[in-house]
Amino acid sequence: MSASNSDSAEINKFTQMAEQWWNIEGPCKPLHIINPLRLEFIAAQQALQGQKIIDIGCGGGILAEALAKQGAEVTGIDKSQALIQAAKKHAEENQLSIKYNLTDAESFAKNHSQSFDIVCCMELLEHVPDPCSLIQACSDLAKPGANIFFSTINRNPRSYLLAILGAEYFLKLVPRGTHDYKKFIRPSELAQAARKAHLILQKFQGIHYNPLTRHYALGKDIQVNYLAVFRKRL
Repeated sequence: MSASNSDSAEINKFTQMAEQWWNIEGPCKPLHIINPLRLEFIAAQQALQGQKIIDIGCGGGILAEALAKQGAEVTGIDKSQALIQAAKKHAEENQLSIKYNLTDAESFAKNHSQSFDIVCCMELLEHVPDPCSLIQACSDLAKPGANIFFSTINRNPRSYLLAILGAEYFLKLVPRGTHDYKKFIRPSELAQAARKAHLILQKFQGIHYNPLTRHYALGKDIQVNYLAVFRKRL
């Protein structure tokens, strides 16, 4: 995010979680739980060994570390200094070589155009003022033919009920105020913005949560949380 595509309130919201980012029973517990599903979705599209991957909005490094453990050459970027510091510290403690940078996608793309085999932008589109600008930056960072992965939340009455009222107020899976329903993104809106950024839709897939079993799983239903993979035009 450039200065015009940053929300200081959003950055501060997640900065406050920095010290608890790697506490699997802390405020980021859902991220820890769904991370194997995100990794499964990414790895199903292509082999990760030796691939240059950028994780945009990497936070404290949950996905970045999982990708690095698969043999990928990983770069993580985020706008929160506290989260970048937490990510660096955890990577060092686990002897993982990951390049972390305190920056935004638009700025980083200016000097790293067409540099990555895989671009990941997970749980970030719904937290920036201009998602289309971020999608374009993801495209700019990707090599021609590269895969770009997104994860976000659909916008409809069901997603409001489950992702806001259910997750934040009743089940307390995430802290209250984590999400703003108005910023949720319909798959059709994501696909349209991606087309303008020269990306071709490959697949949508849902992430489902069963409150009775407290189990997350991949599935066909994309009415609430969903993943998407696009391919950059050659």
